[in-house]
Amino acid sequence: MSEQAATRGERKERTRQALLDGTLALAAERGFAALSLREIARSAGIVPTAFYRHFASLDDLGATLVDDGITALRLALREVRRKPDAGLSDTVRFVFAQVGPKRELFGFLTRERHGGSAALRKSIALELQLIVRELVADLSRVPALDSWTPPDLEIAADLLVATVTDGIAAYISAPSREQDVIIDRTVQQVRLIALGMGAWWPQKER
Repeated sequence: MSEQAATRGERKERTRQALLDGTLALAAERGFAALSLREIARSAGIVPTAFYRHFASLDDLGATLVDDGITALRLALREVRRKPDAGLSDTVRFVFAQVGPKRELFGFLTRERHGGSAALRKSIALELQLIVRELVADLSRVPALDSWTPPDLEIAADLLVATVTDGIAAYISAPSREQDVIIDRTVQQVRLIALGMGAWWPQKER
């Protein structure tokens, strides 16, 4: 690849990132659904027609932000779960370690999870559901849960994911001095759920 081509590619990547960063900044004020392509393009210093060199649509841009946040987190969690010594508490702390450097992005995703863009809500919900499904698969391999039915496993996985998701939302909006407390509390909540699972009677036995 020539130096000129590499420079052109680098410029394109910088512009693409500027569009993503500009979207996060603008959405923090008014929400993603209220943004126009024109103002997002302006935030990156390009004309509106140049936007389409980077994204097919605003929905495509939103999906990219979901990929950069939740999808990346899901794939990282998949690698963590392959480690035999990865405990539940360590996994929760790993999640917050991924969120910390991307607080603006995860703040956007937390707000937009229940925001005005239907396409973005659907994309976020799908990725969270994939995390739940992968956790169900993990729980199904735990010997102590051999007697659990798939619906019970899904209830437990959904509760665990919802608890950590709520913890992330609190962490993002909290001042830095309170963040460690929120992480510790989320770890304790997850441990409490795990203890409760030990006393749960599967549906077929109730």
